Amino acid sequence: MLQPPTIDDIRAATQRIDGNVVRTPMLVSRTLSEIIGAEVWLKFENLQFTAAYKERGALNKLLQLTPEERARGVIAASAGNHAQAVAYHAKRLGIPAVIVMPEPTPTVKVTQTQGHGAEVVLYGRIVDDAFARARELALENGYVFVHAFDDPQIIAGAGTVALEMLEDAPDLDTIIVPIGGGGLMSGVSIAARSVKPGIELIGVEAELYPSMKCAIQHCNMPLGGDTLAEGIAVKQPGELTSRILAEYANDVVLVSERDLERAVAMLVGIEKTVSSSKPLMFEPRIMAAP
Repeated sequence: MLQPPTIDDIRAATQRIDGNVVRTPMLVSRTLSEIIGAEVWLKFENLQFTAAYKERGALNKLLQLTPEERARGVIAASAGNHAQAVAYHAKRLGIPAVIVMPEPTPTVKVTQTQGHGAEVVLYGRIVDDAFARARELALENGYVFVHAFDDPQIIAGAGTVALEMLEDAPDLDTIIVPIGGGGLMSGVSIAARSVKPGIELIGVEAELYPSMKCAIQHCNMPLGGDTLAEGIAVKQPGELTSRILAEYANDVVLVSERDLERAVAMLVGIEKTVSSSKPLMFEPRIMAAP
């Protein structure tokens, strides 16, 4: 059974990836703060080279491979951010990379991943199909499989986000994080609770994909459909991430498609930026909107 990373693992990841990922800014959004009635901070992970926090975990994982593992090459399954993060940093480190993507993946994402030097294999209709094929190819060819979220080294890399957030805004009392497979939320939770034990940790899922909520709250809800939040449309959350969030998360809330659309539009209009998986933070002593 995989063991969760510790705060020491996350601090080591911070040192390991330093200088090779962007230490992204975290800024107060005055307009969102006025609308919500709390002091809202945004962590701009969309300013990473591949436009998402996924680089942190991917690089942390790749840097810990042995010379023999690097020579064998790596493989991952993803339709987007994880694919590009693994491909980009594998190329930088001279590691051969294969990425399995679902056949309906938009051409631009396939091209971007290939542009980072990876071999792309198109397989299946959904990410679950691509995941299964990637596992098969890993066994057949000896590749090291780089999981998108259910891996202690991936989680530790993602947790570096929280250390930066609490360095920049030590008075935060609530952190809100989007959940797909749960890697980001898991890393953020371990790091944040270690630094500030009383902090409130809230996960957010698309209403159509309440997989983590049901995994840790033992509910049974419909699952599936077209969602604007395709990056967190995960049917089966991680086994390790589910255990971590069952212990650390105060709650997991669901957001309707209408509210997702409004939120993205508001962020474009107010912050002039397009949201990916961006944590939200609230200052203490101010009630946050649900």
